Amino acid sequence: MTTVLIADDQPMQRFGFRMLLESQDDMTVVGEASNGTEAIRLVDRHRPDVVLMDIRMPGLDGIEATRRVIATGARSRILIVTTFDLDEYAYDGLRAGASGFLVKDAQPEELLAGIRAVAAGDAVVAPSLTRRLLDAYIHHLPASPTTTPRPEDPRLSSLTDREREILTVIGKGWSNTEIAERLHLAESTVKTHVGRILAKTGARDRVQAVILAYDTHLVTPA
Repeated sequence: MTTVLIADDQPMQRFGFRMLLESQDDMTVVGEASNGTEAIRLVDRHRPDVVLMDIRMPGLDGIEATRRVIATGARSRILIVTTFDLDEYAYDGLRAGASGFLVKDAQPEELLAGIRAVAAGDAVVAPSLTRRLLDAYIHHLPASPTTTPRPEDPRLSSLTDREREILTVIGKGWSNTEIAERLHLAESTVKTHVGRILAKTGARDRVQAVILAYDTHLVTPA
């Protein structure tokens, strides 16, 4: 049974989410929050598998709430729900530690599939869409000096050459199938490499791996 916390300042939106989720045999709603502060408190109380986190809420918004939940080391995974595709705040949500984002007008089956994917440890945002999102808002990243070489990020030091190569193409938006075909590897081997990359770098999921590839300049914006 996947436990879900709904954080949204619109009562009708929360009601709609609850009705949909509780129609499923494998999901249950453990609480509702109308702002970020309440969401943090309820995450601590209920330890849900997944938090549906709205971005724009009064008081503490969903971005800061996500950041604080992740900072506690809670196992709960955050799924950002945003009003518009490529909302500028969705980028900040991913960097804060969310496992992906969905648009509020997504089809019910897309929302349910997204929750199940996040609960299983996968990322909801498609690799190509993640790349587009990061390219669109790359100006949020810290500027890097052009005259002084950057020291290598310690998160990359334990990666093998093959793992570094795969992290690079993950950042470019390649799926596991594309990586397997283009690098002439079995898809099961690619999955093993991806798992090792996440473990070695401390990335929570594939979305965070894409952000890492940008942060460490393995990938530059298109």
